[in-house]
Amino acid sequence: MIWADLLRQGAQTLTAAGVPDAARDARRLAAHVLGVEPARITLVAQDAVGPGLAQLYDGLIAQRSRRVPVSHLTGSRQFYGRVFTVTPDVLDPRPETETLIEAALARPWQRMLDLGTGSGCILLTLLAERGATTFGIGTDLSRAALSVAMRNAADLRLGDRVQFHAGDWLDALPAGTAAFDLIVSNPPYISLDDFATLAPDVGLYEPRLALTDGADGLGAYRRIARSAPAHLVQGGWLLVEIGPAQGKAVADLFTAAGLTVVTVLQDLDGRDRVVTGQKPRSTPQKR
Repeated sequence: MIWADLLRQGAQTLTAAGVPDAARDARRLAAHVLGVEPARITLVAQDAVGPGLAQLYDGLIAQRSRRVPVSHLTGSRQFYGRVFTVTPDVLDPRPETETLIEAALARPWQRMLDLGTGSGCILLTLLAERGATTFGIGTDLSRAALSVAMRNAADLRLGDRVQFHAGDWLDALPAGTAAFDLIVSNPPYISLDDFATLAPDVGLYEPRLALTDGADGLGAYRRIARSAPAHLVQGGWLLVEIGPAQGKAVADLFTAAGLTVVTVLQDLDGRDRVVTGQKPRSTPQKR
């Protein structure tokens, strides 16, 4: 058997199991088995498949048919041009989160905080993009997630510019931590009602704690909006990723917390995706 035949069989199996983009996933899993980039699969399509590799590939296809995410099978996911280690303990980095990255890079900052850092993809991407003068802290309630983030920091050689602390949102910060120019977060924003409708790839295999607050999906935003301004320098920014229907509600929370220049940004599909707000600068006192 050649790889072209095995790929065809793999795609057919995934299609029968209801997996979206079956041909793409079949290629990604084959590339993982062969240790090549997915774009290079066509170069080996006519090569014979060794029995050991065929067995390994068929096993991965069987797991994907049960809707195990591809990132869990390969152990990694690309995000903003970099490869991040991914495990079932963290959310799979998603393209729409790049809207948050672009918004953060458009603002001036040197010292940042990422709340609920997960794999660290947001924090580490921003540090890598902005340069050596920047520093960041990531917090997460899950110590298993922080282990993944620390591995990614080491792989990207950013360990000397980042710290990680376990705990509940801003409560994880050590006493006396200096204020930040930028605070970002992609918190759990899926409501309990919507959680039941998630694709099995997400609902069955990604960490529930990072997906839903178990209520209306706004619980994390209430806490962040209430606590984050005290940890921002004057003129500092708070940026959060949101669900497509949460723009107004989160913007209202930011405004009620005293933030200004509150803006809802759309992703490339035109959906509300990020809410930004700035802590007011000091007003000179009148003499």
